[in-house]
Amino acid sequence: MSAELRRKLAAEALGSAFLLATVVGSGIMAAKLAGGNVALALLGNTLPTGAILVVLVLIFGPVSGAHFNPAVSLAFLLRRELPARDFGPYIVAQVAGAVAGVWAAHLMFDLPLLQTSTTVRAGGAQWFAEFVATFGLLLTIFGCVARAPAATPFAVGLYITAAYWFTASTSFANPAVTIARALTDTFAGIAPGGVAAFIVAQLAGMLAASAAAPLLWPARPLDTGGPRG
Repeated sequence: MSAELRRKLAAEALGSAFLLATVVGSGIMAAKLAGGNVALALLGNTLPTGAILVVLVLIFGPVSGAHFNPAVSLAFLLRRELPARDFGPYIVAQVAGAVAGVWAAHLMFDLPLLQTSTTVRAGGAQWFAEFVATFGLLLTIFGCVARAPAATPFAVGLYITAAYWFTASTSFANPAVTIARALTDTFAGIAPGGVAAFIVAQLAGMLAASAAAPLLWPARPLDTGGPRG
């Protein structure tokens, strides 16, 4: 394994770990402080998640692309912008980092390290919400990459902040996040029985966005530097 790939995998693992530590940790803190007000708890979970995404994409984007998400990595593999040899290691780093982030949150709040969620998230509305959430996230990424790359960290953070509230599923939009959140019986959890359907919906959303992106943002012709009329 090259030194460059090791740096990329470290960035993907660390970014995924901090993302899940934020999602789960802020959920625990929000539930403690909200006094049973679920809307307030969700707000307390939403704002830190959107904020940390901006930070993580800013610092790790130049290293690995800041995917932190198997659906994003698969999309860039399909676009031939991620080498096939890197795809498997990226997924392993993302899932391992996400699980480590959940465990870190448990340790920080003095909770049992090993848990399984009992929060049921299932049904057609939830699955469709995950399709929409992932479709929108990938369109946000593709659109920024095509026309405003510097805006990507802020657009991704803002999109997830909004999608927490406009989707019935609170916008997991990420298979690694979904797997890891099955390992916490806290505010952010999902029962293991709901994981597979969520991931299928997320991958479907990613494929739909991958099909739509070339229509919305066609490749620009190369500028030959010739005379302009």
